[in-house]
Amino acid sequence: MNCPICKTPDSKVVDSRTLMGGAVIRRRRECEKCRARFTTYERVQRMPWKVIKKDGRREDYDRAKIMKGITTACEKRAIGVSQIEALVDSVEEELEELSKQEVSSKEIGELVMRKLQKLDDIAYVRFASVYRQFKDVSQFLSAVNSLKK
Repeated sequence: MNCPICKTPDSKVVDSRTLMGGAVIRRRRECEKCRARFTTYERVQRMPWKVIKKDGRREDYDRAKIMKGITTACEKRAIGVSQIEALVDSVEEELEELSKQEVSSKEIGELVMRKLQKLDDIAYVRFASVYRQFKDVSQFLSAVNSLKK
């Protein structure tokens, strides 16, 4: 691992910890040359999915897009980054269980909404309003009323 300070390729691992149920390994490293310390993360690389969009196009799955959408929905809510990452990890685990190389954007959106609803009602409604493209207040109220039940 190259040192981010002096770019030397020699570093030693000082500490390792597993995160997110063992799906991520956090390593504290020290550069052999300049003694700078830095952190690296290792994540299991999953099978790449193709996402089938509403218009039929196919594109590579992008974790960052889901993270951005959920983060936006959770803005100004008492939801931490670790909770959002856990939610996305959970979505990806369910996608893995489907054992499909192609998955529709609708399936992903529904998974995210189901998990957001359990996490935070407001974030769920915010995400749903964008995902389902609410056209008027009645659709918004319908989503809120379904939460009341």
